[in-house]
Amino acid sequence: MAPRILLDATAVPADRGGLGRYVDGLLCALHRQGADLAVACQRADAERYEGLAPGAQVVAGPATLSHRATRLAWEQSGLPHVARRVAADVIHLPTYTMPVSAGLPTVVTIHDVTLFAEPELHDPVRTSYIKSATRTAARRATRLIAPSRATRDELVRILGADPSHIDVAYHGVDHEVFHRPSEPEVKHVSDRLGLHGRPYIAYLGALEPRKNVPNLIRGWVRACAGREDAPALVLAGSGGWDDEIDAALATVPLELRVLRPGYLPWPALPGFFGGALVVALPSRGEGFGLPVLEAMSCGAPVLTTHRGPLPEVGGEAVAYTEPDPDGIGAALTALIDDPARRAELADAAHTRSERFSWSASAEAHMASYQRAVDQYAAARTH
Repeated sequence: MAPRILLDATAVPADRGGLGRYVDGLLCALHRQGADLAVACQRADAERYEGLAPGAQVVAGPATLSHRATRLAWEQSGLPHVARRVAADVIHLPTYTMPVSAGLPTVVTIHDVTLFAEPELHDPVRTSYIKSATRTAARRATRLIAPSRATRDELVRILGADPSHIDVAYHGVDHEVFHRPSEPEVKHVSDRLGLHGRPYIAYLGALEPRKNVPNLIRGWVRACAGREDAPALVLAGSGGWDDEIDAALATVPLELRVLRPGYLPWPALPGFFGGALVVALPSRGEGFGLPVLEAMSCGAPVLTTHRGPLPEVGGEAVAYTEPDPDGIGAALTALIDDPARRAELADAAHTRSERFSWSASAEAHMASYQRAVDQYAAARTH
């Protein structure tokens, strides 16, 4: 009999972001596959999850879960209580942290370990706790899920995790949400940005050091030197921290245009990605690279790096660059000057994106849950 799963969605932030897209996509696919589900969440999300997975038992935690410290404390005692209440067989924690004494098999998703390899690229306030939580999960979780082979290998290399206890489950992409846009969708986004049909280079993501935005700015400036109709640079996404961004922006010549529209709603993303001359995501480190896949699904020519799992996602359907300003500048120049190459990449990217689905991801997760239950039971009989 398939196990009853408690998915802990209490860590999903209000702006959803990558974690929200992971939890939402996975939950919908698990529901479609007939999984026996319960969901723990923040009160503001209860109705959302009831809609995404009709029939799942949704348990809203206390109102204070919107505060990170309170949520982490509740996870240690409140979550195991919810697991007993819903008669769960296994708990899935989709981001790093876990209750130390769950009393049940636990599956923890470790999205990336770049904070161990390159700690300077991460917020120092959060790094210490996440490192500790990741080490605890690598040591104590029944099984770990990694979103890529590269992340699995880093878990083994850096943290000494047992490779036989790690399952790789690629993220999926919602092809209905992230689709090749119509001309009206492209026009709507372009007009909303104030570009009115003028060309632009698109970036979407947090403004944090590992995303390499300062070097993208500097590379874009190099690529635009001497151009009469230079494309704007649009840096979209929610907040973050990177002290170098303002310094890089200060070097942008007056005749070039940088736009920072902040958070873009999901319905705008196909037009944003698909309407761009190039989607540039030259990250220094990722656990998977969901924006790369989403841009590919929208039929965008994508420029990224060879770092970590990004080649697992992009294959030969995206363009690659080194993460330094000169490399990014040269790669952008080549793409801006070659419409045929951009069209070829756009078609290849869209085709490759169809290999990734939340349905396939859910199947890999279900297999991991079952392994966790079997492994936990076997350990208790010895």
